[in-house]
Amino acid sequence: MKKYKKIKKLEATEFRRLTGVKPETFLEMVEILQQAEAVRMSKGGKPCRLTIEDRLLMALEYLREYRTYFHLGKSYDLSESACYRSCRWVEDTLIKSARFSLPGKKALLKSDVEFEVVLVDAAESPIERPKKKSSSQKANKKAEQQTEALLLREEKKTRPKKPGGSG
Repeated sequence: MKKYKKIKKLEATEFRRLTGVKPETFLEMVEILQQAEAVRMSKGGKPCRLTIEDRLLMALEYLREYRTYFHLGKSYDLSESACYRSCRWVEDTLIKSARFSLPGKKALLKSDVEFEVVLVDAAESPIERPKKKSSSQKANKKAEQQTEALLLREEKKTRPKKPGGSG
């Protein structure tokens, strides 16, 4: 299935809405992946059934839409493990490249930019629960229930017999 061939005709805004990246950025990613694929295939191995563009598109769908590998596999006619391997390879390859890697913690700490961190604790909202009853209230309720049960038994015993009935 050639999904990329279908979506490359979209306008830039629609392409970005679908994939999460601009078409120019997508093509940069494809260039990096093509170079890595050439190195990988020079060592030998079985080629992937999908084109590099479709593998990148699959990885972007996974990252953007939180689709499961099962769903991706059904969309691209692959097994779950093949989807996992392809997505992982795309992610790792792009991270290794200098163009698509984020700065590390040390680089952020050395920079002159100051970050303001705001933490919001929303875990302190009380949960409405019924109040626990004291032991005296429980005993009173139990006594009331026993009294009601005795009254019901007595009513059953004192019913008048039906005329003409046996017994």
